[in-house]
Amino acid sequence: TRDGVDIQLQANVELPMEMDAVIEVGAAGVGLLRSEFLFINRSTPPSEDEQYELLRDIVLRCQGQPVTVRTPDFGGDVRVESMTAEFGQSGASLLGMRGIRLSLARPEHLETQFRAILRAAAHGPVRILLPLVTSLAEVRAAKEILARAARRLHRRGAAIPIALPPLGVMIEVPAAALIADALAQVSDFFAIGSNDLTMYTLAIDRGDQWVAHLYDPLHPAVLRLIQFAAAAALRSRIPASVCGEMASDPRLTALLLGLGFRELSMTASSIPGVKQRILDLDLGAATYRAQRIMEQTDPVRIQALLEEAISFG
Repeated sequence: TRDGVDIQLQANVELPMEMDAVIEVGAAGVGLLRSEFLFINRSTPPSEDEQYELLRDIVLRCQGQPVTVRTPDFGGDVRVESMTAEFGQSGASLLGMRGIRLSLARPEHLETQFRAILRAAAHGPVRILLPLVTSLAEVRAAKEILARAARRLHRRGAAIPIALPPLGVMIEVPAAALIADALAQVSDFFAIGSNDLTMYTLAIDRGDQWVAHLYDPLHPAVLRLIQFAAAAALRSRIPASVCGEMASDPRLTALLLGLGFRELSMTASSIPGVKQRILDLDLGAATYRAQRIMEQTDPVRIQALLEEAISFG
């Protein structure tokens, strides 16, 4: 920022071919690697070695910058028959078997991916991110599977880091935001998934033409949940990032930094614009304006304050 505060700008990656753009814009690593690509267009789930080789290549390309691998988030518009078919309509529902729920229902596949991630972590810093978490029990269950994967790799003599990779949670449903203080005690970091958090908080399907116009990440309820999670992370001294569309919008950069975030993850193409916005920002002023915005209950007033922040830096 203009007053010397370091902000990490990382990239969201959906496919390995996007890594060229990530490197070209100088991203500080991959803040969200969507691992669904490992499973798509296959009749059977990928093997440990197949996943390891693809993940290793991405880690190596980052040359020491961190890579955050999100475990698969199937469901809704992302369906993989080999993983979701047995769950019927629930596997296609945004409120059904998706995210960490699906992974814990198929623990053998989650352990396979964990083994691949652990092996890839021998080549550079890696973090693991759990999607759609709603309870501490889900995090604890995933930790047990991760520990079991590490034990099996040790017995095989595989090269993995001495310390397990940090394990974090996506804050993308109101339940997670509201128990963020408790989740921070069992997690190593938070990633705010602002897209789904907005959808679930406002009960809006963005694909429904009749209600899509009501989708608003600046709704006071959404902003308060984001603030709640950011404050919980700060109290527990764990990192917190934003990796939804809000992070990609330079108009919202001052607000997110003012709420306490020091890591943002976005599409690679968005990084130059957000970076320039950060260089123009005074963090002290951004924090003051964020406090004013959080006092508002009228989205129109919130928008006006954001425009004021853009005008004055």
